[in-house]
Amino acid sequence: MTNESYLAPMQAVLEGQPDAPVSQINQGWFARWFIRNFVEPSPGGKRVSAPLQIRPSTRVELSILDRFVASNGALRKTISQAARKDVNRIRFKNPFVPLIRFTVGTGFQILTAHERRHLLQAQRVRNAPSFPASS
Repeated sequence: MTNESYLAPMQAVLEGQPDAPVSQINQGWFARWFIRNFVEPSPGGKRVSAPLQIRPSTRVELSILDRFVASNGALRKTISQAARKDVNRIRFKNPFVPLIRFTVGTGFQILTAHERRHLLQAQRVRNAPSFPASS
């Protein structure tokens, strides 16, 4: 899952950083472009295949909901811990493209946008005429 892949390197770089909280997350032009074109759910977004490490299976296990909820809990915990740090300055390596380094703040925005995307996908499935009606 994307949360699991991003959170480990983000948590690692936050360790030992001095407290220097920021009032908002500031993004550079590349981060804005990346989120707008590859992460944010939008009809105009680019369609690209997911990296092999997180490519969804054609068969969905029942445990996926538990993993989704647990990864969101881990994300919330990491956000709380990072609230005292300068998330606009601390950078981590993108787990899928190591040449790209994002700020931790941008990483949080990537993950939350990606979660919105999953929730919209689930809503489309639920609203599909072929979805089983509840009894």
